[in-house]
Parts: sequence; C-alpha cells; structure tokens
Amino acid sequence: MTDVTYPPLDVPKPVAQDLWIVDSGPLRAAGVMPLPVRMTVVRLADGGLWLHSPTRYDPGLHRALGELGPIRHLVAPNIAHWTLLRDWQHHCPEAVTWAAPNLRHRGQVRRRMRAGLRLDRDLGDAPPPDWAGDLRQVVVPGGLGFREVAFFHEASRSLILTDLVLNLEPERLPLWMRPLARLVGITAPDGRAPAYLRGAVRLGGAEAARAAAALVALAPERVLFAHGAWFARNGAAALRRSLRWLLP
Repeated sequence: MTDVTYPPLDVPKPVAQDLWIVDSGPLRAAGVMPLPVRMTVVRLADGGLWLHSPTRYDPGLHRALGELGPIRHLVAPNIAHWTLLRDWQHHCPEAVTWAAPNLRHRGQVRRRMRAGLRLDRDLGDAPPPDWAGDLRQVVVPGGLGFREVAFFHEASRSLILTDLVLNLEPERLPLWMRPLARLVGITAPDGRAPAYLRGAVRLGGAEAARAAAALVALAPERVLFAHGAWFARNGAAALRRSLRWLLP
C-alpha cells in the first residue's frame, strides 16, 4: 500500500536556521485524490512564529512549536489554503490571521466567517512591518479571483510557495492516480501547477508573467511548497523549469 505523505507527520522538521516544515495529510482533492500537504514555519526576528498554510491542528504539534517560540501569525496564502485555520485560531487566540487578496470575498469563506472564522488582515505585494525584515513577498495574480502570495525568507534564501508548484513522486501515488498526475504535469522531478490552476493564472496575463520572473530572479537556494517533494537544492533552476509555462 502506497503512502503519499512524508512521515513523520505533524512534527516540525528543521530545514535551515529559523525555518521548519511540518508534513501532514493526506488531503483528498475533489474528495478522491490523496495529496500530501505541508506547512512552513518561520521564526521571525522578534522570536515569534509565522505559520504558512497551517495544516491540521494537533496538540503535540502545538506543544512542539511552542518550544520554538510563540505563534504570532497564521497565513492563508491563496484562495484554497485556509480551511484548517479555525482550529489554530481557537487554540492560538492572540495570533493574527493574514489572508491572500480576494480570499474574504469567496462565498464559502464568507459563510465560515459568519460561523467564527477570522481573517484579520489582507496580504499585498509589500510585506507588513511585522515581518518586513525577515520575508519578502510577491503576489502572483490570476483570473477567477485567484491570487497566491509567495514569500522569500532572506536569511536562508528559501522561497515559500503553496500551489504554484506540485511535485508529486509517482512511486508514492496509488497506481490509478499515476497516469492522471503525469498527464496534468504535476509529477517529479520538475512538477508544475495542475492544469486548471495554470489556466487561471494565465488569465493574469503579463502581470502574472512578471511575478513569476520576479520569483526566479530571487535566485532561491531551495523552494518549499505544499504538495510533494520540495526542491532542496538548485532551487532557482528547478523553479525555472516548473514555471516555464508562465515565464515570459
């Protein structure tokens, strides 16, 4: 039986100084396709933790993170990665929740906000003072309301994405899923965004292409993202291959 995830799950794993990942999942895309999912954690200069695309809440994980620093920021970086925020908000009431542009306008999100979900502040191209000394950010626009905010951790030269790259390892996928994953181009070694997302981002036109070029120009040493095998080395070259469908 295959396991699409990257055990051990729901524990912080060091990547670089003040940078960790937390592997979790699987999620079920369209209710059927199993996907690994990953959170990235940055310890900011003030000692607080910044949680990018929080994965499922786990008390043991919360305790482990608490040993690294207080959780001060919960980041929903695109219009899809927000559904697990509520449990973290309940257990970390002092943390500020940051939302990708347009996220609060989606019908499903508005309904959840009426039920208690908080979106405290919106993200933009300029980093807020809370982390301007630690992280740079770029908004990648698209059509149909899509926005993804990418972050660059200056100290470790690590680029933090969400769904702009999926890099699923075929040997980890169920047999029935492997041909489909190859067909839509989201398999290792140089996966890319799924076809539906590429279509949405292309609607962002020249602005989206410029944003992609800006990400490559950062020359990251590594590229982290939510689904699949992240690029642990030669990050700029791997990113250029994965974003070739968008680059000018």
